[in-house]
Amino acid sequence: MVAIIVHGGAGTIRNEDRIPKVIVGVREAVLAGWRELKRGSALDAVEEAVKALEDNPLFNAGTGSVLTLDGRVEMDAAIMRGKTLEAGAVAGIWGVKNPISVARKVMERTDHVLLIGEGALKFARLLGFEEYDPVTEERLRQWEELRKKLLEKGETRHWKRLNELIKEYPELLRSTVGAVAFDGEEIVAGTSTGGVFLKVFGRVGDTPIIGGGTYANEVAGASCTGLGEVAIKLALAKSATDFVRLGMNAQAASDAAISLATKYFGRDTMGIIMVDSSGNVGFAKNTRHMSHAFMMEGMKEPEAGV
Repeated sequence: MVAIIVHGGAGTIRNEDRIPKVIVGVREAVLAGWRELKRGSALDAVEEAVKALEDNPLFNAGTGSVLTLDGRVEMDAAIMRGKTLEAGAVAGIWGVKNPISVARKVMERTDHVLLIGEGALKFARLLGFEEYDPVTEERLRQWEELRKKLLEKGETRHWKRLNELIKEYPELLRSTVGAVAFDGEEIVAGTSTGGVFLKVFGRVGDTPIIGGGTYANEVAGASCTGLGEVAIKLALAKSATDFVRLGMNAQAASDAAISLATKYFGRDTMGIIMVDSSGNVGFAKNTRHMSHAFMMEGMKEPEAGV
């Protein structure tokens, strides 16, 4: 039984006029993945679904990535195959359109798992990825507004208070996109992000950390979204697949993973999507919103929501 699920990030959408547009975005992404999944490849399905989200400036990945404290884009992405445990990831990369595709090349063309910064960019250029500027006018405007707010309060130097700042300024957490698919033989998970608005230069979140924000094995796959540091500390994507190994389905495991995040780090911190090897999908969050969409065998149209 084949299945695919995508997410467009957990957090709070303050402008509710954006919600219908976000739902359209995740529906389009899951359909892009579904077309590839019906051709038989979960790997292609995940890449295409994530690329659709990276290309949509509504989401914080690829085009529309948020800016660091010093006004740069530093993007992270990862992809993992459950059958072979092959994985590829990039962190702190800039100047490319689709970081998820670079991550796939790391997996397929090298013996490594994670390339960072300038090294990741050099690798991308060697493989023909063209120069691309993912910064949008909207993100520049938001960066200027947020930076002014936080500088006025003298808070940009106090990143031990990131969780508190996000509660006061939920727009800081623009979150992540991801997809998980099962083609009847293999589960694949992929995640991509621009990170957290005004993040300290060089900060890497959970997205490219295998087991933190992205993980797949023979029983399940997971993609996380929210405060990356929470997912890293809990090895949340791997923990969620362990729950499936212990007998839960994808939905129960998603609920258990988010309960774990809430127990240790409180609400408004995390979201997760999953697919298991029976073709079940699961999703859970402890934030107000998490845009998502999924397709399973027998469905004529995606189911989507926030």
